[in-house]
Amino acid sequence: MAKQEYAIAPSILSADFARLGQEVDDVLASGAKIVHFDVMDNHYVPNLTIGPLVCDALRKHGVTADIDVHLMVKPVDRIIPDFAEAGATYITFHPEASEHVDRSLQLIRQSGCKSGLVFNPATPLDILEYELENVDMILLMSVNPGFGGQSFIPSALKKLRQARKLIDDSGLDIRLEIDGGVKVDNIREIAQAGADTFVAGSGIYGFPGENDANRYDSIVGKMMAELEGV
Repeated sequence: MAKQEYAIAPSILSADFARLGQEVDDVLASGAKIVHFDVMDNHYVPNLTIGPLVCDALRKHGVTADIDVHLMVKPVDRIIPDFAEAGATYITFHPEASEHVDRSLQLIRQSGCKSGLVFNPATPLDILEYELENVDMILLMSVNPGFGGQSFIPSALKKLRQARKLIDDSGLDIRLEIDGGVKVDNIREIAQAGADTFVAGSGIYGFPGENDANRYDSIVGKMMAELEGV
């Protein structure tokens, strides 16, 4: 199976929540493809962020793009149906946060969403030997989860190459996403290692620009330009 088309997935955690609907509209109009939700519970990770009501609100606002919900919560099963009902496209979770990973993956698909697993910097990919056919997305963390604005951990490139080989050898239709420290100056190297989906929070929403509908065109355009020919 051919590698997925590249997609920029801005993390709304770094957006202006006072005008979130417009922020998402603007960044999608600038060429981003996926809306990334960082859901933190102050338990699995030391921060508290957003829940299904925000996802539902964006759908009601008119957002039709894929919404990629990254659950940094423990346990995960209770919240999966709520995000599915709220309009999530992808729901991904950390294996450490589920007592029964296979059952959680099945629950996501049974709820009508695409499923995925998230691997922290020090978490091996071993579980994919048993669950590769049950995932639609593999998300590799290139920072430790829980906080925005961290620097990219270089060892994630090695893990990206490992995950890309697993996907290519399987022939399955699986997105390979990277999250953490993605910037204009490293996105090309990250893509060369195998990623096709790029989460960026402060790297996009923190980019200086005019307060108008085109303010994200420059940064998203620069990222996409770096991906040309990879």
